[in-house]
Amino acid sequence: MSKKSENEVHGSESEAEEEEFSVEEVLDRREKGGKVEYYLKWKGYSHADNTWEPEENLDCPDLIQAFESKRRKKEEEKKANRKSRGKDEEKKKPAEDDDTPLAKKKKVEKPEKEDRKKDEERKKKKSTVTDDQKPQGFARGLEPEKIIGATDSSGQLMFLMKWKGTDEADLVPATQANTTCPQIVIKFYEERLTWHSPSTDEDKGVTASN
Repeated sequence: MSKKSENEVHGSESEAEEEEFSVEEVLDRREKGGKVEYYLKWKGYSHADNTWEPEENLDCPDLIQAFESKRRKKEEEKKANRKSRGKDEEKKKPAEDDDTPLAKKKKVEKPEKEDRKKDEERKKKKSTVTDDQKPQGFARGLEPEKIIGATDSSGQLMFLMKWKGTDEADLVPATQANTTCPQIVIKFYEERLTWHSPSTDEDKGVTASN
């Protein structure tokens, strides 16, 4: 073999060696189509170049074994955490239902709070006066100012009375108004009376007869 051919052979071998990829770390595992695949980080490459490769194509048993041992430890830790949480919840439940002094106090406090709420509601109902229970008319103790109008729709003559110091008005029986504030009643009638003066013809007739 000539030197030239030997150099060509060595060059092709070095290129093949450079193209070989070596696994740096096994990052994840999955099953696809019934086959196990591993997610690999390659030496000399960034994570953007990570790939999934079937287990049968890999020649890195040590890295795979290290990854599997880590994965098993994580699964065992998760199971242990779940068990510990379940035990903590079981411990809390009987603490609420047992007959310890604290539990008894809680049971006693609940009905006491309910009784207090009921008492407060009763007091509010008593202190709250509805509109129907409020005094009406002269029972309010206000001083009448003037009569705004009158009506007999209820079968009884009623005056709509305006009170001093307020814009409110109430219907009051005319009989009460006549005795309580007769001057206001008279003024109301006077404002609505129409005086008719005799005509000139009637005056002449009266004069002629005289």
